[in-house]
Amino acid sequence: MFNETIMKKTILVLAVFFLTVLTLNAQQPRKTEEIKIKTSAQCGQCKTRIETAMAYEKGVVKSKLDVDSKVLTVTYKVGKTSPEAIRKAVAAVGYDADDVMADAKAYKNLPPCCKKPDDPEHAGH
Repeated sequence: MFNETIMKKTILVLAVFFLTVLTLNAQQPRKTEEIKIKTSAQCGQCKTRIETAMAYEKGVVKSKLDVDSKVLTVTYKVGKTSPEAIRKAVAAVGYDADDVMADAKAYKNLPPCCKKPDDPEHAGH
């Protein structure tokens, strides 16, 4: 009878433990998410500049800019950064990021080929 009681308590404790672990895992948010950001990028230099900036941005796992569509795809760690922080980081290197306008000083320092087509300082490719 004593061993049977210990066995029942052990099984109960293990069942509670496994149910707790399963519940906690089910409530965990996704570890990474992906965001697509429309940028004002113009060329390969823009691609290099933006992707390099993203490599140094905390929480960013990977990024890829499609120059033709001007869309930056970023995979980031939830809880380490946010879409707003990523847009601000893109703007900080001189490019528009969705509705976040490029930092004026950073934009001014971009090469002529990286400036927006309606900018008088823009040089074609």
